Amino acid sequence: MSVRIAPSILSADFARLGEEVAAAERGGADLIHVDVMDGHFVPNITIGPNVVRALARVTRLPLDVHLMITDPDRYIEPFRDAGASMISVHVEVLPHLHRTVHAIKTLGAKAGVVLNPSTPVSALDEIAEDVSFVLVMSVNPGFGGQTFIPRSESKVRAVRALLDRAGNREAPVEIDGGIDLTTAPRVVAAGASILVAGSAIFHTQDPERATRDLKAAAAGARGASSPAVR
Repeated sequence: MSVRIAPSILSADFARLGEEVAAAERGGADLIHVDVMDGHFVPNITIGPNVVRALARVTRLPLDVHLMITDPDRYIEPFRDAGASMISVHVEVLPHLHRTVHAIKTLGAKAGVVLNPSTPVSALDEIAEDVSFVLVMSVNPGFGGQTFIPRSESKVRAVRALLDRAGNREAPVEIDGGIDLTTAPRVVAAGASILVAGSAIFHTQDPERATRDLKAAAAGARGASSPAVR
């Protein structure tokens, strides 16, 4: 399973959003990550379906929409209609997670489940067979530019092992938070294959080059990993 880079527009300059996304795309980005926050589940407010719809008009890349909101079930269809290819929801807010995952799939999107730093991997035990991907938060969600939590590497390994045991070997592990040229090789070695990066790309002078450098660092780590790591 190849490593994919998903630049997060949370760190982009919204006055130049189309240009920023185009630069990341030229640098080899594979996805565009969109953080949706409601000011309740996390202490920040960001964007809605209209921004996703606008992004879908300016990029050919799949849109990876991360719903950090208290009532994701209400918004799955609007975000899918706006152009989301992947939609991830938090296990912490959904009492009927199985139903939500399958609702996302029914709409034709890939369904992901997100784990906050303090949420144990065991929370996925009953859903691991059904997910399209798992997103591990390596910072506490809500703001960009935070410091990577080191124990996230062991969490990635545990999630990868759980998915494999469930027979869901094709489902990738995504990771979000503090990903840069230093942490990217470590999380890839642990089993992550989708890397979300915001500040490391958009807070640089050259997002195109930053994307390319991050992808090269991740790919190098992937090539050096054992065949058992996906």
